[in-house]
Amino acid sequence: MAEPHASAPEPPPERREAAERGLRAGEAARQETLGLDRLIHERMRLAIVSALAVSESLTFNELKRLLETTDGNLSVHARKLEQARYITCTKTFEGRLPRTEYRLSPAGRQALERYLDHMEALIRTMRDR
Repeated sequence: MAEPHASAPEPPPERREAAERGLRAGEAARQETLGLDRLIHERMRLAIVSALAVSESLTFNELKRLLETTDGNLSVHARKLEQARYITCTKTFEGRLPRTEYRLSPAGRQALERYLDHMEALIRTMRDR
């Protein structure tokens, strides 16, 4: 016959309170994460927006070189940001060569500021627990 399982001893009140505080902080952080701008939160799109935030404009090739990515990867992520109106894209020709230039739009700058504020709040929440 198998022995009945012994129940674990009850933790002291101070450990139980600390665990409950940790759970509350974790829940608060999870709730904060839910409000993140998922469009900017993706690594490559955050890199694009951040690079454009410190430059008046960047060409496709400059961004590609700076972010060390492929044509296809940059193109897909830039298009998503453009569709959200976070960046603008201007296509011109220099002689016979096409030139694609990107700029951060006012909406993109506001979205980046909100995202950074949100991340700072998350960090404060986690450090304060």
